[in-house]
Amino acid sequence: MAGIESELRREQETVDGLYGRLDALRAQTRERLADVRRGGPSGSPQNRSERDAFATLYEDRLAQLEAVEDRLAFGRLDLSDGDARYIGRIGLTDDEHASMLTDWRAPAAQAFYRATAAQPDGVVRRRHLVTRGRAVTGVEDEVLDLDVLASADGLDADQRERLIGGLSGEGALLAALAAGRTGRMGDIVATIQAEQDTIIRSDLHGALVVQGGPGTGKTAVALHRAAYLLYAHRRTLERSGVLLIGPSRTFLRYIDQVLPSLGETGVVTTTISELFPGVAADGAEDEAAAEIKGRALMARVVERAVRQRERVPREATEVRIDGRTVVVTPSDVQSAIARARRGHRPHNQARVAFVRDMLGRLAAQYVEQLGWEVPPDERGEIVEELRTTREVRIALNLAWMPLTPQGLVTDLLTKPARLAAAAPELSRRERDLLLRDRDAPWTPADVPLLDEAAELLGEDDQAARAQERADAARRSAEVDYARRVLQSSGNDGLVSAELLADRFASSGPRLTTAERAAADRTWTYGHVVVDEAQELSAMAWRMLVRRVPTRSMTIVGDVAQTTARAGARRWADMLDPVLRTSWRLSELTVNYRTPAAVADAAQRMARAARLPVSTLTSAREVPDALRFAHVGPEDLARVAADEVRAALAVVGDASGGGRVAVLGTADALVDVRAALDSVGLTPDTAEVRAGSRAADLDAPLSLLTPREAKGLEFDVVVLLEPADVLAASAGDLYVAMTRPTRALRVVHAAPLPRGLDAERD
Repeated sequence: MAGIESELRREQETVDGLYGRLDALRAQTRERLADVRRGGPSGSPQNRSERDAFATLYEDRLAQLEAVEDRLAFGRLDLSDGDARYIGRIGLTDDEHASMLTDWRAPAAQAFYRATAAQPDGVVRRRHLVTRGRAVTGVEDEVLDLDVLASADGLDADQRERLIGGLSGEGALLAALAAGRTGRMGDIVATIQAEQDTIIRSDLHGALVVQGGPGTGKTAVALHRAAYLLYAHRRTLERSGVLLIGPSRTFLRYIDQVLPSLGETGVVTTTISELFPGVAADGAEDEAAAEIKGRALMARVVERAVRQRERVPREATEVRIDGRTVVVTPSDVQSAIARARRGHRPHNQARVAFVRDMLGRLAAQYVEQLGWEVPPDERGEIVEELRTTREVRIALNLAWMPLTPQGLVTDLLTKPARLAAAAPELSRRERDLLLRDRDAPWTPADVPLLDEAAELLGEDDQAARAQERADAARRSAEVDYARRVLQSSGNDGLVSAELLADRFASSGPRLTTAERAAADRTWTYGHVVVDEAQELSAMAWRMLVRRVPTRSMTIVGDVAQTTARAGARRWADMLDPVLRTSWRLSELTVNYRTPAAVADAAQRMARAARLPVSTLTSAREVPDALRFAHVGPEDLARVAADEVRAALAVVGDASGGGRVAVLGTADALVDVRAALDSVGLTPDTAEVRAGSRAADLDAPLSLLTPREAKGLEFDVVVLLEPADVLAASAGDLYVAMTRPTRALRVVHAAPLPRGLDAERD
């Protein structure tokens, strides 16, 4: 075998060939897209529809090819049969359809992540390619069968040792862990570890719960699993789509580059608060109120609120029609309500049966007063006259009102009498916490209540009829237009006006599966991925499970990091009521993010606070990773600012840059902001965001509360007054301590919490 330089040149030639193939595919796709677009809007409606479909296909393919530019190929397997297999982001073949690059998700790539010296799976050597742009800058070799490799390459013992030493360094995984943070999450496709790969390739069916402590790669595993499932089960999932639920818009922006870099662009990403179309849930409320709204019993409260809008009047109502009197009696209303309920349909759909029944009873009263037999066609006219009579409409609406989810929940939360009647389980104090002003904005905790109401109400029958009338009018106009087109073109009768109108309608813009799904509350997905799942309430889980009737889900989280009062403390307590026995648990046990000293201190604190922490093993040691500064209260902000300045100098010297965060309570951040201004770290130079709801992910310095930092990571974290953070939530402190990848600087005036008090110098 030639020397190391020869190895690099050989790998560069291969990578150049792969990028050449990628460029050729891009050019080919652009040319085909241009050909389609050159066709313009002319031609038959069917031709235009076909062009739209091809344009969408080529646009999606081009987006995929553009997204895999960085680290297109990242590995090579040398197999015992003498073959070499390159592993990359997507699969590539040459003009003869021979494989050039194997997609990381393909079964043939599995050994790249799972082969070991004990179980080599036919792999002699696993090589990691280190690249910058399109240039190969290094290789990292893991030799799994040294004897086979030496024999194949004709090396003696000294040559073998020199070669292995020259091609081995700190390792691809540790190099990735040591790199500076960029403000956007990167994929781990080149460094997936065996326990992660097992989860990523786990079966599609049922709900998989991935429990893992901080830094175990839960989010990365969930995203790579979504990409893998879309690859392995394309036909099943492309029609219904995949839904990804994140804890916040900031978090979704943090991860938004991962799936495209893995070749997938069609996943619907949203938060629980955005899952109800047409509702902007950006209001804030007391945590105690949010906890009550999240309880499972609120499903019964909403159900009672719906039932209580189906009510029997205390007194009869007389209505005069054409000199005759019909009476809406309590007994008739009670009988009609009972009959309508027996169909077990949603409120607004069942109302149709109720109204039909009541109009029939009133029509019978009217006919009886006429004194003669009324023909069936005339009886329909009587029913229609009754239906359009204002007094009859009012009487029937008072008995069974058509409702919207927003109207029902607003009445429930703004009218004490309605809330008391629907929620007898709640105390007076709890009901007072739920009551709000009628014009108050919706909050995230309201969204599951709205979804529950929508499920119980169904579509408003009056709105449905109005939509049907509008659709009929539009259809009539389309057919009239098509008929005029046919007349002007001398049509010979081979195509009807109705058929031509259908083709006009189908030639408009086509929405992607993701776009259609995001706009439709009733859309059901093929698979749902939930990140930071421990924060979801029981009501949120009811809403989410409706989106995936197959119960095919990937649920990732850590119950030790739960900060929401309505969140999970044990997975079984939260999931059994909605998933029963259709979920299984896997655990991630290696902390790749946090230095060992920091991780150990965080775990000691968490155990002292009785959090249900998972046992973790840290992947690396970092010198001087944990340091405490005990200061007087008056010096807290100043010392924190000094720590920030020192941390920025360190991460600024690192290749690739880095990020620093100050984490603490909202009040503490205000004082630190002023101290940072005084030493020249103003927003103009550091883009500091204090207490913001949406962190600037690209800023080198951020000021955040622990909850705003959840799911994010930074090179260095300056933690302010951990005792104050602990007073709010032990989960908050655990989150804050486990955000750094290099160093944690703790600045405190108050005594340290239990578990940390032995750490102070």
